[in-house]
Amino acid sequence: MLRAFAEGALMGETFGHGPPAVLALHGWARSRRDFFGVLAPKDAPTLDAIALDLPGFGSSPPPPEPWGSPEYAALVAPVLDQMRSPVVLLGHSFGGRVAVHLAAQRPDAIAGMVLTGVPLRRPEGAPRRAPIPFRLGRRLHRLGLVSEHRMEALRQRYGSSDYRAAQGIMRQVLVKIVNESYEEVMVAARCPVRLVWGEDDEVAPASVARAAAGVFPNATMVELPGVGHLAPLAAPAALREAVVAMLGGRPAP
Repeated sequence: MLRAFAEGALMGETFGHGPPAVLALHGWARSRRDFFGVLAPKDAPTLDAIALDLPGFGSSPPPPEPWGSPEYAALVAPVLDQMRSPVVLLGHSFGGRVAVHLAAQRPDAIAGMVLTGVPLRRPEGAPRRAPIPFRLGRRLHRLGLVSEHRMEALRQRYGSSDYRAAQGIMRQVLVKIVNESYEEVMVAARCPVRLVWGEDDEVAPASVARAAAGVFPNATMVELPGVGHLAPLAAPAALREAVVAMLGGRPAP
C-alpha cells in the first residue's frame, strides 16, 4: 500500500503484516517498484518491509534544493523510527549511497546492509574531469559569452545518459552526488555489509565493489554471473537471500 512519510516529502510502499524490518532504497531514475521481486515474490513469503520512492523519483516530489546523499539520508532517517529495530537496509545504486550515510548517521538502528551496483568508488581509468570543450563552454557560459541554448547542446553531447535525462533541480542533484566521496562514511558504517554484485555491471563495475569491500570494516561480497547493473530486476532471489540472512535467516519475526 502506498503511503506518505516525512510529512509527504517521501512516498513509499509497505509489505507484510508485521513491523517492517527492511528498508529498500532504489537507484537513480528508478523507483520502489524495482524491489517487488525481492520483497514480495510470488513463490516465497513477503518480507515485512518498506520500499521508498526517494525525492524526485516515483511518487515523491523533488527536494527543495540540490541535495547530496547526506541530505537524502537525513530525510529518510526518521522512517527508521517507525520500523522494527534494528533495520536491514537494501540499497541499489544511488539508494546504496543514501544507505551508507544512514548506517553512519544511525549506527544503533542498522542491523546490516545489502548493497548492489553502488558507485562508492570511482572505477579505475574513469576520467576525473569533464572533456575540455565542455569545460571551456561552461566557463564561457558563466561569463555570458555562450548562450544557454548552446550550453545545453554541450551538455547533451558530453553529459552521461543520466545527466542528459535529468531536468531542473534533479540535474543539480546528480552533479552534486557524482562528485561525492564516501570513504569516511564507509569506515563509519560498522554494521555487516553484503555486496551482491552483477559481474557485468558497467555502471558500477565489480572492481568498485571489491575496492569498497576493503574499506568497509565488515564486508563480504558475492558476484552474480551474467547480471548487469539492475540486479534487483535480474537477480531478485540473490538479493532476497542476502536480506533474509541479515534478518537472521527468517523472513518474518
